[in-house]
Amino acid sequence: MLHSRFVIFILCALILFPINLASQPANTAAVHYERGRNYMADENWYSAIESFLECIRLNPAHAEGTGALAECYYELSEFDEALNWVQKARLLARSNMSIANLEVFTLIALGRLDEATALVSQILAAEPYNREALFAAGELDIARNRPSEALLRYREAVRRHPDDRRLLISLALVSLSLGDGETSVRYINSALEQHPDDYRVFFYAAYIYSKNNKLADAIIYAERALYYKPEHAPSNSLMANLRYRNLQYDEAIRLSDISIAQDRQNMGAWYLKGLSLIRLNRPQEAITVLSTALSVNEEAEFVRAILEETLISSTALEDSRRARWASWHFNSARNYRTRNLIDQALFEYRRGLRLNPFAQDRREYAELLRLSGYPSRYLEELLFLQDQGMSDRPLNDAVEAYSSLLSNALFKQWQVNPIDLAERHWKIAVFSLAGQSSFLHADAGETAASVIRDILVHERNILPMNLQLRQSSFSQAFRQARESGADYFMLVSVTENERDISIKGELFTARTGSPAATFYTYRTGTGRLRDASKGITEQLSGALPLRGRLLIRRQGQALINKGKADGVKANVVYDVVKKGRPQIANEGIALVYSPDELIGKLTINNVDEEIASGTLARVGFFDRIEAGDEVVLQAEKTGKPIEPANPELRALLRTLR
Repeated sequence: MLHSRFVIFILCALILFPINLASQPANTAAVHYERGRNYMADENWYSAIESFLECIRLNPAHAEGTGALAECYYELSEFDEALNWVQKARLLARSNMSIANLEVFTLIALGRLDEATALVSQILAAEPYNREALFAAGELDIARNRPSEALLRYREAVRRHPDDRRLLISLALVSLSLGDGETSVRYINSALEQHPDDYRVFFYAAYIYSKNNKLADAIIYAERALYYKPEHAPSNSLMANLRYRNLQYDEAIRLSDISIAQDRQNMGAWYLKGLSLIRLNRPQEAITVLSTALSVNEEAEFVRAILEETLISSTALEDSRRARWASWHFNSARNYRTRNLIDQALFEYRRGLRLNPFAQDRREYAELLRLSGYPSRYLEELLFLQDQGMSDRPLNDAVEAYSSLLSNALFKQWQVNPIDLAERHWKIAVFSLAGQSSFLHADAGETAASVIRDILVHERNILPMNLQLRQSSFSQAFRQARESGADYFMLVSVTENERDISIKGELFTARTGSPAATFYTYRTGTGRLRDASKGITEQLSGALPLRGRLLIRRQGQALINKGKADGVKANVVYDVVKKGRPQIANEGIALVYSPDELIGKLTINNVDEEIASGTLARVGFFDRIEAGDEVVLQAEKTGKPIEPANPELRALLRTLR
């Protein structure tokens, strides 16, 4: 009997042991997978990644765990890593449409739109009403800047799924981006009615109401979002932004401090705290806060921009903090020089010299001008250094050498001083409307406008007017520009996400307030605020007619006060127009004058840095050309500018996953 029992025990052990041995890893992998899913539900992406990595280590063929790992990396915006894992998951589960859709979203985020289009077409061919694929197709439309098509696609989908939270929010966001605030509110209200306990719906409601300038309602919805999920970082950031816009600066500072305590790398919170201190007229505290932020992340452009504006407006030229932050720009300029990035280096030198005009680094800036082909401007900078008592033997030798070298220059032949003749012929006022905020930065438009105005200082044909950047309304901006004698005024607005920025500059005629032109720039990566702002100034400068003055006439020859640095080129023919007669067009960008006011033509044949000369030809029977008349080259007409995809809209739709 005992022997029989022992045999039965051994047989059971032999049967059960290999089964347990084989199933143990699978069971453990499943446990880690479920744990990871729970972490995902709490949006604890880091712990979820740890669980899914362990799941895959134990069972490399676990398709769901591999796909979930990809989704976690996607939520952390690590799109390259997300694509790596989602493609592995696709090999393990070829027919899984959820994983296929995740690959589409990841490809869109990486900007690989053609691949994403091909894949989403395959999914919709197999399953025409696949909801995730319809979302992906809508995101593709947005990425290709076709929001109207995305709107139609979402509307069709919502007919089949009228209570879908993501569809209703998507419709609200896209309608908002198209300027239809009323429809956006209607869709988000529908989402609120059908999902009354969902913190995400309240978050998007707060955002949409804020964009419709309904701040009181927006604050209520942000409070509801935080009631349901107090630790939701985007809701906390939005609430701080709303408090700032509602002039509750102390509360904005308190909320910013909470965000900074949770994440010291949160540059948006540092920026908002500094901006709030500036509004409270506490510039020294703002300088301390913003300086600390840059010690955490020196690449935070918005933080740096308002820090520098505050230093310039509230400290003396001798303040050591100016020299400290100017040196950062000089170091950046030297780094760009080593890579032959001349435009970027010039920008950095100029920003540094704006903070500290008497820095010895001006000498390096002068050398860069010489290497760029501007010996007269090089000499001008050296003479400035001499006047400031910062010369030495090599500098004095360079002044002597270039003074001699330029002895046969055009300005010597005509016996004029080009520095005294420099004249800016366009007066441009740069503004942003109060409340023009991106999701990441309050008053983002004002900050971008300050950078644009600073760059325009170095556009030789444009005088950026020193007016208040932040205007309460269009009518106030119009009034300011007109009464200050501006030719045009520009309203600057910004949309952005954590990686990309888009700046829009709407130009209006200051005399009539009529639209003149619209400029767009889109930049990504480090230095995007600088590069996008520079793109706006380049478009503006290129759109304006080149305008100058006839200085001297000697029989059939004439000298004008514009040269190579202003874009003057040999063999180009300019109109000569009677002094004071060209008028700015009522709308659009143009100078208008009657045929009778066109008195001559000037063909350029000799171009210097600051001035140029050419041959005159009269228009009409009588020779009416004289010194002081204007020379005009109308800008070439270009096609309508292409508006880039809205980076803020793309980011908000992406977070709907």
